[in-house]
Amino acid sequence: MGDTYRNWRIDLPPINEAMHMTSGPHVAILLATYNGGENLHEQLASIAEQQYQNWSLIVSDDGSSDATRSILDSFASEGHDVIVLDGPQNGAAANFMSLLKRFAAYAPAGAWVSFCDQDDVWLPDKLARSVAALTNLDAAVPALYCSRTWITNEQLQGRRLSVPRPRPLSFRNALVQNVASGNTILLNAEGTRLVNEAATQTSDVVIHDWWTYQIIAGVGGALVHDDEPTLLYRQHEGNEIGANDNAKAKLARIAMLLGGRFAEWNRLNAHALSASAHRFSPENQLLLQDFTRILNMRRRRSWRVLMKMKLYRQTRASTAALWLALLLRRL
Repeated sequence: MGDTYRNWRIDLPPINEAMHMTSGPHVAILLATYNGGENLHEQLASIAEQQYQNWSLIVSDDGSSDATRSILDSFASEGHDVIVLDGPQNGAAANFMSLLKRFAAYAPAGAWVSFCDQDDVWLPDKLARSVAALTNLDAAVPALYCSRTWITNEQLQGRRLSVPRPRPLSFRNALVQNVASGNTILLNAEGTRLVNEAATQTSDVVIHDWWTYQIIAGVGGALVHDDEPTLLYRQHEGNEIGANDNAKAKLARIAMLLGGRFAEWNRLNAHALSASAHRFSPENQLLLQDFTRILNMRRRRSWRVLMKMKLYRQTRASTAALWLALLLRRL
């Protein structure tokens, strides 16, 4: 397999002509919850209103003390296919990873996986678009779909389009930047099988979506980025990471890169990826080895290795910050 990347645009039938699309793969929607009762009704309603209807919902709840459980029970009582599991209560990343490890016991064989956040609102064609984007790819190749989003405030107002992804998605990008927004990700059956298997052999990760992007890219899977938004991404104080679409947010990310937190993330990622290195293409195995070496190398030698690796982020400014972080020993 080799890295396959493409931007995707597709025209779907109008909503009133495409409701209740049931043909196609079964999609297991993995939803991690924790005290999300305030916004959960809207998210569940948007799932119920999807054009693509061949789905089930598998929830891992991290010990919510609000109305989250009762809201999920009510949704199930309306006839929706819902399974609610107890989460590990160790943060969002651990909760999603626990879902990746356990969902196969509750989903049909050959199911595809879609990640879901508790406080977003899906556009009616979200699942239909993402399934259509992966349907005609080689089924033997692990594939990941992701898209842009509409970023909103807490009241779902003030829509603004998330940042574009002008450069190809690849392992060289995935090692140093997460551009596959987890709330938009869909994996085909082979991608689902791969991350399920890899998750059972992986300990802590920085965040589930970044790790998933790295795994699919590492094996040389297909990476499809849709330039059309598929959901409303609600921004509030409780966001685990949040959007990165304005000057203030971008400066904060660069400051994080230069301040040492990025270095901590890199080490955690490298350790997590080491468990799956045997699955990667020979080229990407070497890239991971070099990346791991850089984290503990002297500056002069690491500079030469980084130049050879040709790692990149999506913008020139962010890539320049990556090189500066290396110079300052913050990588």
